[in-house]
Amino acid sequence: MTEKMALAKAINESLRHALDADPKVVVMGEDVGKLGGVFRVTDGLQKDFGESRVIDTPLAESGIVGTAIGLALRGYRPVVEIQFDGFVFPAYDQIVTQLAKMHARSLGKVKLPVVVRIPYGGGIGAVEHHSESPESLFAHVAGLKIVSPSNASDAYWMMQQAVQSDDPVIFFEPKRRYWDKGEVDTEAIPGPLHTARVVREGTDLTLVAYGPMVKLCQEAADAAAEEGRSLEVLDLRSVSPIDFDSIQASVEKTRRLVVVHEAPVFFGSGAEIAARITERSFYHLEAPVLRVGGYHAPYPPARLEESYLPDLDRVLDAVDRSLAY
Repeated sequence: MTEKMALAKAINESLRHALDADPKVVVMGEDVGKLGGVFRVTDGLQKDFGESRVIDTPLAESGIVGTAIGLALRGYRPVVEIQFDGFVFPAYDQIVTQLAKMHARSLGKVKLPVVVRIPYGGGIGAVEHHSESPESLFAHVAGLKIVSPSNASDAYWMMQQAVQSDDPVIFFEPKRRYWDKGEVDTEAIPGPLHTARVVREGTDLTLVAYGPMVKLCQEAADAAAEEGRSLEVLDLRSVSPIDFDSIQASVEKTRRLVVVHEAPVFFGSGAEIAARITERSFYHLEAPVLRVGGYHAPYPPARLEESYLPDLDRVLDAVDRSLAY
C-alpha cells in the first residue's frame, strides 16, 4: 500500500507499527509523549499506546540512555529520542562505554537492542547546540550501527529494521528534511539496512552522500546535466558499516568521486571513504577523491549557517575540479 508522506510522518508511522507489533518496544525521551516531540515525530503515540509505552522523561540524556540499557537487559527494545543533536553529549559515556561494548564484553551473551534517535544537522535556523553533525564521533566506536535516511521510504523501513536489530543503532534523522514528502510502500520488502543505493545513474563522476545531503547532490546532478555532464548519485544510507563495495563499483564505472556531508571535512566520514576507495580503486581513478562538507569550526549562529553548510555551488565547484584533472 503506497502513501505519500513527509519523512517525519514516515518515522511516526514506523514507530506506530513497531509499538503495535511488539509489546516489548517502548519509546522514551524528553517531550515525546504529550507534546509528541518538538518536531511532532512521536505525535499521537502516547495517546494510542499509553504512558507506559511512550514515556516522557526528565531532561537527562545520560539517564535516558542508561535507563534504556537497563530495559534492554530485561528484554525490552527501547527507542530513545535525543531531542537535538547537540544534547547527546551528556549521554556519550553511556553510549560508547556501555551500549557499544556490552555485546563484546559478554562474549555475545548479552544483546542491547536499543535505538537512539537523533535529529541532526543544520538548515532550520536553530540556536546554538541545535545543529550539530556528530555522526563520525559515533562511527569511530566499534559496536554501534550508524544510519541516516534521506527520504520518507527509507525513514519508514530503516526505523523498523533498526528496532528489530539486536545491536544498538544510532538513527540520525535529517531535521531539515523532516517535511520533505515521498512515496512510502508500507507493504514492500526492504533491502538490507546497511546497503547503499544508487538514486541516479551517471557515467562521468560519482557523488556520495547520506541523510540531508542526498537531495543536494541530486540537485547538483540536475544542474550538471544542463552542461552535458552525467553524475551518478549514491545514497550511502549507513555510516557504520559503510557499503564500500557499492561505492567501489560506482567509482570504477565513473572514475571520479566527490563525497558530500554536512559534518566538518576534517576527520569526517568522507576521509575514511576517500582513503578506502583510493586503496581499492587507485588504478581506476582519474582524479583524487574530493570532499565537500562543513568547516573545522564551531557551528555558527543561524544567520551565518548558509555560509557554513555545503551548497550547490560548493558541490559543483568540486565536480569542476575533479573533471579538470
